[in-house]
Amino acid sequence: MGGVTRGLLAGAAGTVALNLSTYGDMLLRGRPASGLPAEAADRIADRAGLSLGDEEEKDSREEAAGALMGYVTGLGIGALYGLMSGRRGPAPAWLAGPVLGLAAMAASDVPASVLGVTDPTRWSGGMWLSDLLPHLAYGMTTAAVLQALRQ
Repeated sequence: MGGVTRGLLAGAAGTVALNLSTYGDMLLRGRPASGLPAEAADRIADRAGLSLGDEEEKDSREEAAGALMGYVTGLGIGALYGLMSGRRGPAPAWLAGPVLGLAAMAASDVPASVLGVTDPTRWSGGMWLSDLLPHLAYGMTTAAVLQALRQ
C-alpha cells in the first residue's frame, strides 16, 4: 500500500473522529450545528457564478457542499501527510497529531475568514474549544492510523 493510500485511509478515520467529537459535543451541550461550512459553500458558489437553485434546493446544496468540503479537507490532509511521510515513516503520533489537527483547522478556518463567513478574532473561548478539540481528535486519529498502517 502506498503512502497516499495509507494517508487517505488515515484521513478518513480522522474525519470520522472529528465528526464523532463534533456531534458528541452538540449532543452534550445541546448546541446547533455550525452554519459556517454551508455559508462558505454559498460564498464560493457566488464567486464562481454558480447557481445552487431555489430556496429549499439551495439550502440543501449548501449543506451538502459544506459537508463535502470538510471530507475533502480531511482526506486531502491525510493523503498529503501519507505522501510526506515517505520512506522514513511518519512522525510520532504525539507530535504529528496536533500538527495535523491545526493544519485541518487552518484549512477550514482560513478560507472561511477570507470569504468573510467568520472572524476568529471575535470568537469566544468556547467557540475556539468547539473548533479546536474536534480538529485535535482528527489529527491524533489520523496520525495514529497512519502509524499503524505502516507497521
